[in-house]
Amino acid sequence: MDPRVRPAGDDIKCIVHQRITQMPKPKVLISDALSPAAVQIFKDRGIEVDFQPNLGKDKEKLAEIIGDYDGLAIRSATKATAKILDKAKRLKVIGRAGIGVDNVEIPAATAKGIIVMNTPFGNSITTAEHAITLMLALAREIPQADASTQAGKWEKNRFMGVEITAKTLGVIGCGNIGSIVADRALGLRMKVIAFDPFLSPERAKDIGVEKVDLDDLLKRADFITLHTPLTEKTRNIIDAAALAKMKKGVRVINCARGGLVDEQALIDALNSGHVAGAAFDVFTEEPATSNVLFGHPNVICTPHLGAATTEAQENVALQVAEQMSDYLLSGAISNAVNFPSITAEEAPKLKPFIALAEKLGSFAGQLTETGILKVQITYEGHVAEMKIKALTSAALSGLLRPMLGDVNVVSAPVVAKERGMVVDEIVRAAQSDYESLITVTITTERQERSVSGTVYADGKPRLVDIKGIRVDAEFGKSMIYVTNEDKPGFIGHFASLLGDAKINICSAMPRSILRPSISAATGRAATPSHWSRSTVRCRGTCSPRCRRCRRSSRPRSWHFKPVKF
Repeated sequence: MDPRVRPAGDDIKCIVHQRITQMPKPKVLISDALSPAAVQIFKDRGIEVDFQPNLGKDKEKLAEIIGDYDGLAIRSATKATAKILDKAKRLKVIGRAGIGVDNVEIPAATAKGIIVMNTPFGNSITTAEHAITLMLALAREIPQADASTQAGKWEKNRFMGVEITAKTLGVIGCGNIGSIVADRALGLRMKVIAFDPFLSPERAKDIGVEKVDLDDLLKRADFITLHTPLTEKTRNIIDAAALAKMKKGVRVINCARGGLVDEQALIDALNSGHVAGAAFDVFTEEPATSNVLFGHPNVICTPHLGAATTEAQENVALQVAEQMSDYLLSGAISNAVNFPSITAEEAPKLKPFIALAEKLGSFAGQLTETGILKVQITYEGHVAEMKIKALTSAALSGLLRPMLGDVNVVSAPVVAKERGMVVDEIVRAAQSDYESLITVTITTERQERSVSGTVYADGKPRLVDIKGIRVDAEFGKSMIYVTNEDKPGFIGHFASLLGDAKINICSAMPRSILRPSISAATGRAATPSHWSRSTVRCRGTCSPRCRRCRRSSRPRSWHFKPVKF
């Protein structure tokens, strides 16, 4: 098989790089400014490198020549769009020197079988230090005082700052960068409180912060700094309502992502005097040539300089060069954002179970609102004999991604560890009606919940158990899960509400709930006269592959159990 021919399709979960002797040297294009040391790493590893640091700005020229390269090393200037990737006939890997990959169209790269990797931890210290710098500058109005003094004024009495010693710093998002900020703030004798649903009490104690809920943080903090990715859950996490909950005189710092703060609501709060000041390194639209915050006397702005230090640029450049070289020469994958590393022999078997594990984790993650203490993943039957580390990474990435956004199957275990989560893997022989079964159990500060799934002969992941209640459902693109009291008429009323909203119900879970008429007294229904195993479940819960059903000559009575979360 020609190693340059790679599978394509939206469902690609993994790719195997085969090293064949007598192969031509891999060829890498560097289209953005990268450290010369990175160029030397490629050369030292036997990789041909073409260094064109200004090419990223010329999309047409990039599209014209990209077909000649096996690897593409970029920073933020190069936009790896679907149109450009369509021309990349040989491209195997894109390496982003930095954490953000929003300049790469990940679905298009995945469909082409191209690994996309980043360097998530190379600029953490630099970004944390920038946040602390902005906080200090904000407290003492340094930029404003500098501009006034250099203008020939001597307004000593105009600039009255505040001390940060003994003040309370609220950290929203206490992961890698947030925990470094907390550490530096503690060194400045500040009191640090943190909001992060994935920060365990033990981890909070270890790093010396007090874990609180968001409302408590907003009410207590003198300074608030954001260090969370931009997701649908975190977009405008600081809006007008949140600003109103803050104490008068609060100061807000954002070195994370534009869009976390409602900029118009913030300027209104600044104008009213409720917020004393703000320091922003990131903005909703970038490059930010205009913004409602610009020009306000109590606002400090920098042009996304969080990672702009010599050390950080060197670190991420060296890291991305090493990662790309490892993959191109040996097939090793590090910090990939679109699929895990598995061998050619394991790929066909693992592929559907990776999809299952990720969906189970995502299912549990979207229903989790409090801090996660422990994640237990149990593998039963044939799946227990596979490479479960890849499956655990997939489950963790699905679990964490709804809140943290940038988590991928490679970085998920590291992120979970940073937040003090205990991750247990249990492997055992089959103890259920399924040949293979994966169960994800989440223990939070308030409760424990578990979900189980399997893969049928058609290769599709199925949800088969929720908190001990057996179900049988495919994972849909959009799903609704409802907690309700077991009362007659609920399903009909709920279906009517969805109908009024022009929402079609493709299937229900259990699928058999809507088929028989449920008795108001007992919740039981008479067995349909024409029994079909494909639609009827014994007790309304078993799968079509249930061994008890296959051994039974007739169905058992139906019994409805509400799904509760």
